[in-house]
Amino acid sequence: MNVNEVKKQVMDGLGLLDINSGVYHGNWMATAGKKTIESVCPIDGQVLGSVAQGEEEDYEQVMSAAQSAFKVWSAIPAPRRGEVVREIGAELLKNKELLGLLITLEVGKTITEGTGEIQEAIDIANFAVGLSRQLYGYTIASERPEHRLMEQWHPLGTIGVITSFNFPAAVWAWNALIAAVVGNVTVWKPSSSALLTAVAVSRIANKVTERNGLPPIFLLACGSGRTVGNLLVNDKRVPLISFTGSTATGRSIGEQTATRFGKSILELGGNNCAVVTQNADMNLAVKGVAFGAMATAGQRCTSTRRVLVHSSIYDSFISKLRDVYSKVNIGSPLDPTTVVGPLVDKNAIDDFKSTVRKAKEQGGRILHGGAVHEAAGCKNGCFVTPTIIEMDRQEGIVLEETFAPILYVMKYESLENAVEIHNAVPQGLSSAIFSTDIRETEYFISSAGSDCGIVNVNTSTAGAEIGGAFGGEKETGGGRESGSDAWKYYARRQTVTINYGKDIPLSQGVVFPV
Repeated sequence: MNVNEVKKQVMDGLGLLDINSGVYHGNWMATAGKKTIESVCPIDGQVLGSVAQGEEEDYEQVMSAAQSAFKVWSAIPAPRRGEVVREIGAELLKNKELLGLLITLEVGKTITEGTGEIQEAIDIANFAVGLSRQLYGYTIASERPEHRLMEQWHPLGTIGVITSFNFPAAVWAWNALIAAVVGNVTVWKPSSSALLTAVAVSRIANKVTERNGLPPIFLLACGSGRTVGNLLVNDKRVPLISFTGSTATGRSIGEQTATRFGKSILELGGNNCAVVTQNADMNLAVKGVAFGAMATAGQRCTSTRRVLVHSSIYDSFISKLRDVYSKVNIGSPLDPTTVVGPLVDKNAIDDFKSTVRKAKEQGGRILHGGAVHEAAGCKNGCFVTPTIIEMDRQEGIVLEETFAPILYVMKYESLENAVEIHNAVPQGLSSAIFSTDIRETEYFISSAGSDCGIVNVNTSTAGAEIGGAFGGEKETGGGRESGSDAWKYYARRQTVTINYGKDIPLSQGVVFPV
C-alpha cells in the first residue's frame, strides 16, 4: 500500500483533516496561536499532521469540566455506565481498520498489530460492560449482635492517564473504560509520538457520550510533559495517576504523587527473559522467542530481551533462531508480509546503535544484525536489523532495557542457575519458560521461580491477554491494569457498619459504662 494513499484514506475516514486540536473539555480547544507538535511517520519520515498543544489555562478548563462531569457520571448506575462503554466498543469496531492503519502510520506497527491493538481496546470495552454488573463488595460477619458489617467501592473521581507511544490506544482503554464503569472520568495525556491516534480515539469516545446527553467523560490534554504532565501529576484533584513509560520518569511521578498522598499505577521498564530448557519443544521455543523479540520491532514493554538456553541444546537452538531471523521481512508495515517494521523515531535509532556498540565493548558477539537497515521504498525510514548478541555474562548493558529488537543470548547449566540469572535484573515484568517437563514448569511458576508479575509457559513473554491483570514487580513499578480485579485500583474501599439494634455493644469486649 502507498503511504500517501493510506494517509489520505485514514485522515478523511477518521475526520482528522478538520481537527488539529489536542485538547477536549466538552469542546475542542481553539487552535489559533497555539504551539503544535508534528506527527511524523516512521516509515518514510513524512509529516502526517500536526496537533495543537494545551497550556496551563487549557488544562484548567479540562479539570473544571472533569470535576463537573464526575458529579453527573458517578450518580448514574454502574450497569448504565456499562451500556455507554458498550457503545464505545461498538464505535471502535466500526472504525477498527482505519484506526489500526493510523497506528501503523504513526508509530510503525505492522497492519496486523495495529488492528490487533484496536481489537484489544474493543475487548476491554466488552470486559468492562460485564464488569459494570460485578463491582462486588463483601458482607462480613460482625462480632456484635444486631450488627451488619460490609464493604463497598466508590469511584475516586478524576483519573489521570499518561500513555506511551507503543500502545497508543490499548493502554488508554485499559484505564479509561474500566475506570468509567466504576464511575470515574479520565484526563488523558498521550505520548507526543502518537497524538493523532489519541485525537481520533477521543473523538470516537466523546461522540458516544454526546449522543447520550452526557458531559465529557473522556477528556484529552495533549501538551508537553513540563506543562500538562507536571500539572496533572501534581494536581490534588486527581487522586490516581496511571503512567506507562520509563523507570526514571515513573520513579519521579511516583514520588510526586505520593507527596500529595495520591495513588499511582506505574507500568515501567521490562527486561524480559525466556528460559529454554533441554526438554523444550525446539520449534515452539524458537517461534516464541522470535515473536517476543521482534514483534513491534522490539518496542513492547513485554518484548523478549534475554534468552537463557541450556548448554546441551544451545548450538542447535541458536542455529534455528538465526535461520528465522535471516528470513524475516524488514520493511514498510503497510506490507502484509512485513514482520519487522520501523522504530518509532530517529532517537530510537541512536539508542539502538549505542546499545549495540556498548554490548560489543562489553564482550558481546553479534550473531545476527546489529546495523541500521535501508528498507526498500522507505527513504528516511527508521529501520534496523533485528539483532542477536551472544554474551558470556549478564552485566552492564544487559541489565538495561533498550526499546529495539536486540536479543541477548546466554547459556545455563541448571534450572536453578537459570532462575538466578533470570531474576538478577532490576526489572520484573514478563517471563517465559519453554519446557515439556512439568517439574521444570511448575518450579518456574512457583515462589522460588520467576519474580515477574507475568509468567508464561510455552508461549512468548509478549502478547498478554486482557483478562489477566497486567503489570510487574521491582523497577517495573508494581501496578496492575486491565483484567482480573484491577478495577479496584480505580475505586476507594469503604467499610460500613450498620447497627439495627437498640443498644451499642462494643467490639473486643470493651465496656463503656454510660
